[in-house]
Amino acid sequence: MKQLSLQEELKNNAYPGRGIVLGRSADGTKAVTAYFIMGRSENSRNRVFVEDGEGIRTEAFDPSKLVDPSLIIYAPVRVLGNKTIVTNGDQTDTIYDGMDMQLTFEQSLRSREFEPDCSNYTPRISGVMHVANGTYRYTMSILKSNNGNPDSCCRFTYDYENPAAGEGRFIHTYMHDGNPLPSFEGEPKVVAIPDDIDAFTDMIWNSLNEENKVSLFVRFIDIATGTYETRIINKNH
Repeated sequence: MKQLSLQEELKNNAYPGRGIVLGRSADGTKAVTAYFIMGRSENSRNRVFVEDGEGIRTEAFDPSKLVDPSLIIYAPVRVLGNKTIVTNGDQTDTIYDGMDMQLTFEQSLRSREFEPDCSNYTPRISGVMHVANGTYRYTMSILKSNNGNPDSCCRFTYDYENPAAGEGRFIHTYMHDGNPLPSFEGEPKVVAIPDDIDAFTDMIWNSLNEENKVSLFVRFIDIATGTYETRIINKNH
């Protein structure tokens, strides 16, 4: 697959929805992830990322304006041993609990499907990074309706062993803005990953649509030691 510019992908799409990037830094030493959320409604925009243990959770910025927390309040990132789980919903907990009971990532997601938000039926996108003993691999998943048919769930899993330095994969919920919102199609996109966490964070944040962007999480994990650096940006602060 041709490598795309993540900056251009974001700048040219007013509403990719929520997005996950997983990959490896250009010097090969860091496992990299980014997760962003966007919103069109006041309820969706009324959120911030806050640290929660080794992961993060979403929180209402103004609790008095919170209408329906069911699909917007969740833990996007959790850490289970040498595994970092990143998702766009409460399936983070499903994966964490399943893998804690020795199920695979894919098996853990068997009990879930796309979100029940008629008529978008927003895909559930998920990723897990395995960093252990100086090795790194990651897996991504999308659970989506069959062209808007809520009776049919399509399940796709993508596994990346020993990912190339400077390369990542990008998956997001919606192809573009619309009504209903069209679900992501195809394999996760190949994008470039730099060495500099701050430059990467700033590039993503500045490329997201100003009106619709809400929050961004970025983490670089040292593959040799497992130590990590994290950046969080919230539009509401």
